[in-house]
Amino acid sequence: MHLLDWQDISDKQWTGCIEQALLNSANRRRLEDTHKGKNVGLVFFNDSLRTRVSMELAAASLGAHPVTITPGSGTWGFAWDANKPMLGGEAEHIQEAVGVLSRYVDVLGVRLFASGTDWDKDMQDIMLKQFAAASAVPVLNLESATRHPCQALADAAVLTRHFEGRPKKKKFVLSWAYHPKPLPMAVPHSTLLMAARLGMDVTLARPDGFELDPVVVSAAKEAAKKAGGSVQQTNQLENAADGAEIIYAKAWGGAKRYSDPEAEASMRAQHSNWRITQGVMDRTENGHFMHCLPVRRGVVVDNEVLDGTNSLHLDQAEFRLHAQKAILSWLWDNGASQ
Repeated sequence: MHLLDWQDISDKQWTGCIEQALLNSANRRRLEDTHKGKNVGLVFFNDSLRTRVSMELAAASLGAHPVTITPGSGTWGFAWDANKPMLGGEAEHIQEAVGVLSRYVDVLGVRLFASGTDWDKDMQDIMLKQFAAASAVPVLNLESATRHPCQALADAAVLTRHFEGRPKKKKFVLSWAYHPKPLPMAVPHSTLLMAARLGMDVTLARPDGFELDPVVVSAAKEAAKKAGGSVQQTNQLENAADGAEIIYAKAWGGAKRYSDPEAEASMRAQHSNWRITQGVMDRTENGHFMHCLPVRRGVVVDNEVLDGTNSLHLDQAEFRLHAQKAILSWLWDNGASQ
């Protein structure tokens, strides 16, 4: 079994992983060595700080040995198209690369961002699924075109702890924020689905033209309904903040980046003042600020908010380690059979 998206995993297993992450937090200094002799391969096609460090430390804490690969830097370049002769600069096909790696390791993690050029291909996570299909061992999504399950689990654990085990019906605002680049939708997609699955009352605040994938929004509404929460959308940030208990900021590019990048950039620039200020936070119900990091100070959020006592962003970063340990343990203990 792979972990590409929490939607593929039962509520019981999802809840169990949250509980394990919380337990890991309570026992953070103990080296467990529960999976001594295991090997973890980590393939990073894109840059990383928290994901890479937390995965390597999580594996080591469990007694496993992590190996990190950065394609194109010390490895052959990989080709992806199975129907074209390899006459370009790529020396190895992804089919063989993953096939070999999955004979060396017991779990294979991959970080593979959106292309930003092909909406259908990105929204279907074609490259991630191609990677998983070539693997003989469980594949862990370390952030793909549309999902970031590792971040989602860490955030779910932080929210569960913050609300003392009762996040249901708490008002959660997922807010778009300006960024000079059209960032992927993976984190906002997973965040929306995570908060909905916890039964929170979720408001998705974004300017017109920066809607998330409607398939994901529909799935979030269904998850919220099942869990006793709700999902609504608005194009008014200040009004959305009224009475909120969590403001989760994240920048992402509009869908128009796929068809007209210049127009998308122009639309984004028109909302350069869409950021989380202390004024926004003052409209909340003693609300707490969240962000997955890295974050651009003074662009996405003001220093006053980020450095304030109601900011949870470092808790989120810390819980990436606890969540990674929970995920690896779950994959080995319960999800090893495909």
